[in-house]
Amino acid sequence: VQLQASGGGLVQAGDSLRLSCAASGRIYSSAVMGWSRQAPGKEREWVAAIRWGVGNTYYSESVKGRFTISRDKAENTVYLQMLSLKPEDTAIYYCSQDSDWGKVVTNKADYWGQGTQVTVSS
Repeated sequence: VQLQASGGGLVQAGDSLRLSCAASGRIYSSAVMGWSRQAPGKEREWVAAIRWGVGNTYYSESVKGRFTISRDKAENTVYLQMLSLKPEDTAIYYCSQDSDWGKVVTNKADYWGQGTQVTVSS
């Protein structure tokens, strides 16, 4: 499995941004796809996850209500729509994949993308 994250950039506080994570190969319905982020000097933080098959979504409290994770099965792609961005959202965003939901939300997933930088200026 290879994951390719894209869509990061430099935006102002209050702006929106959509990240994409394209996966190569077949994604099984049991897979869980996630997004995590890592700010300079901080540990990696999980932010959102989606069950590939049924589409159930989960969010960390820090982004709930502002971020939306979704997937396009035909495109083998997971998205992270980010609204009302804040300077504290600045980080490198990584997508991940595993069959174990617990591993995704604890940043122990087997597969990771290369990361895409999101910078939010105040």
